[in-house]
Amino acid sequence: MKRRDFLAASALLSLLVPSSALAANKKKAAAPTAAKPVAKGASKVAAGKASPKATATKSSGRASARRGGRHTYRPVVETPATPPAAAASPPPAALEPRNAISLPDEPLPQWRTYDITSTITLNHVKGKVRIWLPLAQYKDTLWQRSLGHSWRGNFDSAGIYRDPVAEMEVFYADWKDGAATPQLQLVSQVAKQDRHFDITRRGSIAERGEVLRRCLQSTNLVPTDGLVRRTAERAIGRIKDPVAQGKAIYDWVVENTVFESSQSGIGRGDVEAMLDSGQLSGKSADIALLFVGLCRSIGIPARPVFGLRVDSSRLFSGLGATGNLRVQQHCRAEFYTPGYGWIPVDPADVRKAIQDERLSSGDAKLVVLRKLLFGFWEMNWIAYNAAQDVKLHGASGGPLPFLVLPQAEAAGARFDSTDTHRCSYLVNASRVDG
Repeated sequence: MKRRDFLAASALLSLLVPSSALAANKKKAAAPTAAKPVAKGASKVAAGKASPKATATKSSGRASARRGGRHTYRPVVETPATPPAAAASPPPAALEPRNAISLPDEPLPQWRTYDITSTITLNHVKGKVRIWLPLAQYKDTLWQRSLGHSWRGNFDSAGIYRDPVAEMEVFYADWKDGAATPQLQLVSQVAKQDRHFDITRRGSIAERGEVLRRCLQSTNLVPTDGLVRRTAERAIGRIKDPVAQGKAIYDWVVENTVFESSQSGIGRGDVEAMLDSGQLSGKSADIALLFVGLCRSIGIPARPVFGLRVDSSRLFSGLGATGNLRVQQHCRAEFYTPGYGWIPVDPADVRKAIQDERLSSGDAKLVVLRKLLFGFWEMNWIAYNAAQDVKLHGASGGPLPFLVLPQAEAAGARFDSTDTHRCSYLVNASRVDG
């Protein structure tokens, strides 16, 4: 998208939200972004400073064995924790490169810092129990920083392991046979800012070859041949430029899919079944993975990015979330082109806004939103991982198509947080930067 298109989109944002809300957001953006000091004695630790030679670790045995205690984690190696105040502050915004919406006479993007608190209680379970929760992506980016994790509960042991191939971190906790009511609270601190793609800026750092190869592979639910490839070829026509090809596939997905709000979770992501049936309806994972599969089938590296809505939206109310976030998981996507790097897209939220707001194809609000969400991610969402066909460490069951919900196994039987009979799951986000 050209700079003038972004400017037009910015000017028309007033169509998407009331002017009073925009004024409030500008006032909030102008406020200082320094994080509040962490209270004395709080056990928060910085993430992402580990030695590349180390592998996954867990809390020390004696500390982990204490029931109801509070535990801290520094990924990969155990070293003295970074002082909490320093851990809570992302790098100064002045060091961040400019983007398409940040004009020279405008303030640089502002960071927001959130504490994400997940509380899980299991009921009616027998035998040995293990819980897995996906964590915010551990690699720092220009739009997200993972600042640390802390946890407490009546578990027998707990820790965090890293899957370097899938580039994800997962928290786990174990209870021995006979635990009456397993309980856990996990707090993660994450800093966010908006993410923008600027087509006028080239020269991004090239992605590693093994990552790009992995983002071209087919998966159990996302094949890259047959009907998937033929559909992608029809969508791009004679277009040769990879950015324009990605835009053509994005437009095709937006025009041909339907957001299905009645489904639970974020969907199954079975792209082949969607195309075979001709029923291109589903939730965010279905729509995002359809985009990913079409891109991969014509040689464009692409990946889904699974995460959680943590705040209200400046665009439409249905694209944000507050309060209990237990069902606010959401999947976005990105594709890679040489010279520009990873380009963010969110076709599922375009379709969700169409349904929620009953937008017609010619509605000015839809025109703006459709342009904006090709190359833009709003900061009200945290990314977990882009992993597919996930094998949980220590699980007795088979792989998952993706990991975005808390998972549990009791006596070898797996269930997730949507099983309200056995799992009480609450998650909320609070701003900690003023």
